[in-house]
Amino acid sequence: MDSSSTSAHPTGDIKKKPIVIVTIGMAGAGKSTFVQRINSYLHSQDPPQPPYILNLDPAVANVPFEANIDIRDTVDYREVMKQYNLGPNGGILTALNLFTTKFDQVLELVEKRADTVDHIILDTPGQIEIFTWSASGAIITDAIASSFPTVVAYIIDTPRTSAPATFMSNMLYACSILYKTKLPFILVFNKTDVQPHNFALEWMHDFEAFQAALASHSGSRDSEGEPTYMNSLMNSMSLVLDEFYKHLKAVGVSSMTGDGIKEFFDAVEESRETYEKEYLPELEHARAAREKSLQDVKEDSMNRMLKDLAVDRSKNPEGTLNDRWESDEENDDDDDDLEVNLVDRNEEPYPGQYIDVMRMRRQEDEQINWPRPG
Repeated sequence: MDSSSTSAHPTGDIKKKPIVIVTIGMAGAGKSTFVQRINSYLHSQDPPQPPYILNLDPAVANVPFEANIDIRDTVDYREVMKQYNLGPNGGILTALNLFTTKFDQVLELVEKRADTVDHIILDTPGQIEIFTWSASGAIITDAIASSFPTVVAYIIDTPRTSAPATFMSNMLYACSILYKTKLPFILVFNKTDVQPHNFALEWMHDFEAFQAALASHSGSRDSEGEPTYMNSLMNSMSLVLDEFYKHLKAVGVSSMTGDGIKEFFDAVEESRETYEKEYLPELEHARAAREKSLQDVKEDSMNRMLKDLAVDRSKNPEGTLNDRWESDEENDDDDDDLEVNLVDRNEEPYPGQYIDVMRMRRQEDEQINWPRPG
C-alpha cells in the first residue's frame, strides 16, 4: 500500500488512516439517527472503536450523539439570520460558509486524533442542497478527501421511496452527487424495519421490474390510455441509470434496530480499496497538475515584475533607494489578530484556548452589530 495511505502506529506497527464517512440525505431520511446507530455499533465492539464525529448542522436543536466538533460551538445560526436578515436556509448556508473559513483548524484537530480512531463521521445539514451544491460543502468534502480515505453514505428513506417516481428522484440525486464528488458511494436504504428494501434492489438490478411497477402505478396513463410524459421519461431514465447502478454498493439498514449495520461497515471497507485504487491516484495527478500550473503562473508573474522593475529603475534610479521590505516583526504583529481556534470536546479547555470570532452564545446584555454585506 502507498505510504500516503498509512500512518505510523505508536507501537511500531503500520496503521491505516481512519476512513471518513460523509452522511448525506434528504430531510427526514434519518441521517442523525443513522450516525447515532453506527456510533453505538462502534462503541459496542471488542475492543471499543469510538469514532471521531463532526456535526455540521448549525440548526439542529439536539443530536442523539456526542460530537467531538460541533459547528454550533462556533457559529450561532439564529444570530446569523438576525444580523444578515436571512431565512432559515440562508442562515444555515451562511453559518456553514463561516465555519468553512476555519476548516483548516478542523483538519488539524482531526489529524491529531488520526492515530487513535478508525472512523471519522460527518453529519451534514438536513437540507441536502445546502451541503451538496454549495461552495462550502465542496471545500469540506475535497479537504477531507485529500487527507483521508473518504466514502459518501447517501441515506434514503425506504418507506417514502416505494413509489417509482420517488425512487427515480432519489436515484437521480444520488447519481448527481456521485459524479460531483467522484468519491466511493454507498446507497443506504434506511428504516428497513418499516419497509424492507428488497423492492429497491430488484428495481436497480432489473429495469423491466421497475418498468412493470411504473406501469401498474396510478397515473401512468392519460385519458386516452397512452403513457404520460412522466411515465415515458422515467422509463427512459431507468435504462440510462442501469449502467450507473452497476457501480454502486447498496445496503439496507435499520437505525432503530441496528439491522444491516455490519453489512454497511463491510461496504465501507470495500470502499477504502476503491478510494486507494481509483480516487487517490486521480487526486495526486490533479494536485501535481495544479501545482505545476501555479508554479508557471508564479514564474510568469515574477518575470513580468522583474521587467517592470528594470524599466522603473532605469527611469528613476534615485527612487529605488527608498524601496525596502517589511520587517518580520511587522508581519508578526499583523498575524496576531488572525488566530482563531475551534473546540475539540475531547480536550480539557483552559483559559485563552478558544477565541470565538462569531461570539457564539452571547450574553443577553451584550450589544453586537455584525456588518451587513454590501
